[in-house]
Amino acid sequence: MARKDQSTLFETDELSVKDVPLAEKLRPQKLEELCGQEKLIATNSLLQQMIESGVYHSFILWGPPGTGKTTIARIIEKVSGFHFIHFSAVLSSINDVKGVMKDADYIHRTKNHRSILFIDEIHRFNKSQQDAFLPYVESGAVILIGATTENPSFEVIPALLSRCHVFVLEQLKEADLKDILQRGFSELKLEPDEKIMGWMAQNCGGDARRALNELELIKPYLEKNPHPLIDDLAKTLAKKTMFYDKNREEHYNLISALHKSLRGSDPQAGLYWLARMLEAGEDPRYLVRRLIRFASEDIGLADPNALVQAIAAKDALLFIGMPEANNALAQLVVYLATAPKSNSLYTAYKAAAKDALKTSHFGVPLHIRNAPTKLMKDLDYGKDYHYDHEFENKYYYQKCFPEQMKEKVYYEPGPFGFEKEIQKRIDWWKKLREKQ
Repeated sequence: MARKDQSTLFETDELSVKDVPLAEKLRPQKLEELCGQEKLIATNSLLQQMIESGVYHSFILWGPPGTGKTTIARIIEKVSGFHFIHFSAVLSSINDVKGVMKDADYIHRTKNHRSILFIDEIHRFNKSQQDAFLPYVESGAVILIGATTENPSFEVIPALLSRCHVFVLEQLKEADLKDILQRGFSELKLEPDEKIMGWMAQNCGGDARRALNELELIKPYLEKNPHPLIDDLAKTLAKKTMFYDKNREEHYNLISALHKSLRGSDPQAGLYWLARMLEAGEDPRYLVRRLIRFASEDIGLADPNALVQAIAAKDALLFIGMPEANNALAQLVVYLATAPKSNSLYTAYKAAAKDALKTSHFGVPLHIRNAPTKLMKDLDYGKDYHYDHEFENKYYYQKCFPEQMKEKVYYEPGPFGFEKEIQKRIDWWKKLREKQ
């Protein structure tokens, strides 16, 4: 049998019920009471059908904190009648995993009863721990329910993910949070205040649990000051912590938003996403590296000064540090957003790299080889090379591709900015070549 401390999520000491946190008191008891997840719990939705029919399949609940993942698991434990096992990925070891899996397998083989295994924060289990579930999920001994705030594509091993449906929980909207806070005010017998509820809904990051925890925290203050100024309330809560994860999916979502705002020539959005990352504590060196890349990838020779500006911002950052360099980074973001755009260099290099990989065995033509020694000269290295500076217009056409290759056009200037001038030069050299 499963260990008692893992057999249920929700064993409660009857003597301490009155001390249950507000968020736990207001936890929904039925699926239809869950706020903000209308698509997930809609009539005839897959999750609704599982619960109503009692026929469960392994799945993962993916969504931000405080959106209802644990609540869904609790409802399933309550109504399913299955042997229910709870694991916290933070507290459990590989030996715990193996032991409980053996218990579940024994129940399945001897009593033909399947177990539901709920793993909170499944992304915190390492590969070997996740591997330990596989045989039991495959045999049917265990129905896996995982909960994670991180993208399962990155955090759950492919073999396990392929056996699970992924349910996505949406971040709660302010209207949903206000409804939840309304219930909290009522439960705590506090006089409701629309402004306070609206402000708290805006500042809890879509996390219902956090909103209720903060309401419970300021209860004594609100009992004495039922309608305080928002500024005073903010000081009481010592706001504000920003919601940001510097090495997981949200980190990459934000840098993607910054990059695409600049590519879309939107300096206002660019400044916003820059500030979101800097104020949350992102390494500014990472940001400036990405902006240097942007200067070449999305602007290139349409404005050659973009790369100069990016390097200057890097130097400013390294010289004066943060937070003083935030203005230099902001200047760079606005410059890049408002510069003419071109990905001609980016596409040109990709095409050249593709050919280079296929033709790396082709030798350099003799006439453009280096010939620093007599032996090399005797082998015709550099023979018949024409030194362009000795000719009219400083130009003499000679094939510079390998002999086995046709000449290719990789770089085609775009129609904006300095690339218009580059196109004129290329056209001029083309005419000289044709004349020659």
